[in-house]
Parts: sequence; structure tokens; C-alpha cells
Amino acid sequence: MKILTVVGARPQIIKAAALSRAIKSYFSNQIEEIIVHTGQHYDANMSDVFFGELGIPQPDINLGIGSASHGKQTAMMLQGIESILLEENPDFIVLYGDTNSTLAGAMAGAKLHVPIVHIEAGLRSFNKSMPEEINRIMCDHASTLLFVPTLAGIRNLEKEGFSIKAEAPYNIDNPGIFHCGDIMFDNLLHFSKTAEERTSVISDLHLKDKQFILCTIHRDNNTDIPERLTAIFSALNRLTAQGGFEVVLPLHPRTSKLLETRLQPSVFQSVTNNKSIHLIPPVSYLEMIALEKNASLILTDSGGVQKEAYFFHKPLVVARPETEWTEIIDNGAGIIADADETGIIDSVQHFMDHSLLDFPNIFGDGHAAEFICRTMLEQKNVK
Repeated sequence: MKILTVVGARPQIIKAAALSRAIKSYFSNQIEEIIVHTGQHYDANMSDVFFGELGIPQPDINLGIGSASHGKQTAMMLQGIESILLEENPDFIVLYGDTNSTLAGAMAGAKLHVPIVHIEAGLRSFNKSMPEEINRIMCDHASTLLFVPTLAGIRNLEKEGFSIKAEAPYNIDNPGIFHCGDIMFDNLLHFSKTAEERTSVISDLHLKDKQFILCTIHRDNNTDIPERLTAIFSALNRLTAQGGFEVVLPLHPRTSKLLETRLQPSVFQSVTNNKSIHLIPPVSYLEMIALEKNASLILTDSGGVQKEAYFFHKPLVVARPETEWTEIIDNGAGIIADADETGIIDSVQHFMDHSLLDFPNIFGDGHAAEFICRTMLEQKNVK
């Protein structure tokens, strides 16, 4: 069986590591994987380093698209992926999550009648102003095999008219829905034991035995709107001053580029002069794991980091008005604070006052990638 895996952004590269590792370990004689990197994340710190660190084969093809408007970027990816599909004629095109690379892959696959495998299907923020929400909905409705990490995702698909009891053979009009657990949990179990042994980020930042908040901010709804970005960073300033916290914030290239122009000047000056706020370059996946394992609390607008907070049993504050990972909130392990200064402060204080949290297993058994591979092979044999 030949599959074409499309990645473009850092989270997709990390997710693809789990699938590539499963193929290498258990299905090397049955599955041939061709990896296509669209180049959506073109910064070396956001892309290249992960292939080596996570043991993923280097991409067979790199489209080198880079940054552009949504329409232009997606169009160039669509053109490139279409050409590759025509040349390679794979049995499946495998797509992850909700980026423009995902959307372009779904459009190309559907038009050429190449069955689409969507990993991380069924997630919904119910906010269609988010580009990611449009991308994930479009991909789900063009897919043949939908691999859903949580039961909430299954319910979302059922509400949209999917038959969750559909039977093989599957196709775009009769897609198969599978509750498989989270592929990121596979990675965490695989890499968490070695993350701190192979990284020095904790000692480099002198964070041993210190109480610190790990923060990541990258969504354009936060970085591009001065009021929202200022509210988040004002909250970080107050947390260091009032709560005695240190804050570690690996800066996404978008956030780094806009920090000075979008923040209120007084807030920008306070943040950059605040020795308790560590503004650092993007970190590797293993460094991120080490930071997550040692943090007291995680504040983020990233979907992937939200899950990783839960994996490591860390209280979570979401700097967005909604989340796709509703189970975390429903379980009391996370609070949606949005980009609201008071809301962020109050949420952090809530977790300081309520430290006994429960983290039941809602993300599977750590073998999602193997399940996905077996299911693809079974479907190919049915065809």
C-alpha cells in the first residue's frame, strides 16, 4: 500500500512522527510512505529541526510554498499536491488537523478521487471565523476514513449527518468513522522519558525547582489584534509581580514579529524589561516536553499544547474564547479565559486555590498510529 502524507506546519510534523514510527516498526513490508512538506512553516526552528529530532524520514518532496495570504498559499499547495498525486497515484492521502496544507490536500485528493484519511477528525470550535474551523470541516466532509481522537469528536460528526455506524467498503459518500485515541499521546509516551535527558532548557533558564507558567501565543486572532495581545501580556506582567511566578514564552515567529508593533508601548517595555518573563526563540519538541513536564501551569492558544497540558496533568488556561478540546474544560482541568487580563489572572488564581485535579484517560491508549495503519490496510484489501 502506498500512502502520501502531507505536512506543512510544526504540529503536523510532530503528529506524522507517530505514524512514520508505526510504519517503520510494524508495517515496513506493507506500507510505503511518501512524505510531502508543503513548506507552510518555512522557519528552520519551526520545521526542519523536528525531522531530525523525532526521527522522521526527511520529506521526499518539499514544495517550498512559504508564507502568503490564505488564498494564494492554499492555491499554490493545491497545484503542487495535485501534480504529486497524479505522478505517485497513492492508495490514500493522509492529512492532519486543520491547516491550509490540510485544506489543499483535501481539495486535491477529492478532485482526483484519491481516498482521504483525516487524522484528528471531528474537532469543532463552533467558530467559523477561525480559518482552522473551515479547513477541518471541509476536510472531514471530503474524507473516506476519519480517525477521531475523542468521543466528543464522534458526537460532532454524528450531528453533522455522518453515519457513525457505516460499514465497509468506505468511500467519500460512505466514510468510515473510527474512535482511535490521540496520535499526540502516542508521541508523548514515546518521547517523554528521554526529553529531559536530551535537553538542557530547564537548567539553561535556571528554572529548576522554580514555579513557572509556560505560555504559548501564536493565533492571529491574538497576535494581530493589539487589544487582545496587550491584555495577555499585561496579565503575564501582573502574574510575575503579584504571584511571584516566572513565565517562559517560546516566541512563535508571528508573535515575535508583531510584539513591538501590536503591544501598547508601556506594556512592551515592561515585558521586555521583566526579568521574570523569559521570551525565548521557538523550542524543539523535546524541549517543549521538558518545559511542559516542569511547569506549574500552562497558558496557551494552541490546540496541541492544550492536550499536552492534560497529558502531563497540568492545569490549563486557554487564551481563546473557545476550544476544540471540550473534555478538558468539562473535566475541570482547564478554564477558558480568552484574551482577557482579569480572566487570565482569575483563572490562574483558581488553580492555585484548587490544586487537586483529576485527569481521567480520555485520549486513548497510546497506540493510535498502529490502529490507523491497520485500518488503512484493511480498507485497501476490502477495495
